Amino acid sequence: MMDHRVRRLGTADIATMRALNALYAEAFGDAPTYRCDRPDDEWLARQLGKDAIIVLVAETDGRIVGGLTAYELPKLEQARSEIYLYDLAVDEAHRRRGIAIALIAELQHIATTTGAWAVFVQADYGDDPAVALYTKLGAREDVMHFDLPPRPRP
Repeated sequence: MMDHRVRRLGTADIATMRALNALYAEAFGDAPTYRCDRPDDEWLARQLGKDAIIVLVAETDGRIVGGLTAYELPKLEQARSEIYLYDLAVDEAHRRRGIAIALIAELQHIATTTGAWAVFVQADYGDDPAVALYTKLGAREDVMHFDLPPRPRP
């Protein structure tokens, strides 16, 4: 088993972010979302510089083998936040080696330092490996998810 290193991306990691998006495209079978209409370097640097955007990568021998993207969401009912784990993927050749767990563990450590009270993640029905992983790490809630389109004012 090869060792991997987990680190958080920052403003100088544009090429690494692009490589992570390529990994997401492959892992999710969703090239249109992750490979088309890509943002420019300035946009990526600005987003990677925001404290509320958390991008972690796992690297082996300088190559990205996994990563996650999460967002800190400040709450208003109490002085606390939640972290939404939005994307998580591991290269197919490197799965079942603890990489996803290491990425999530680092996100949980970051959650502690930011004062977040929870990290939450969604999984699709039928994505049995993801459901099994998240069930092992936390409490399951069955919820419904709705995408509401933006609408301009009349």
